[in-house]
Amino acid sequence: MSEITEIVDNLENRISKLLHKHEVLKQMHHSLQEELTSVKSENENLKQELETSVERVQTLKAANAMLGSNDYKKETKLKINSLIREIDQCIVQLSD
Repeated sequence: MSEITEIVDNLENRISKLLHKHEVLKQMHHSLQEELTSVKSENENLKQELETSVERVQTLKAANAMLGSNDYKKETKLKINSLIREIDQCIVQLSD
């Protein structure tokens, strides 16, 4: 009979340890989910900052070319031509 009691006690201890480990893993999972959400949010913010920076670089390149720099003249001319086409399209739409 004592063997059965020992086996039951041993099983209870193992189950208790497993339940404890399960709780620890649940808490860890929850904290990792929160961290993932935080990292995703930070990633979106960084993407927006990158897009803003790329736009600033393009604007600065155009301004630099307008100031007389030869490095970005072709890009600036293309951008100006694109803007002129957009303006012409707006004028056509307004005149209809």
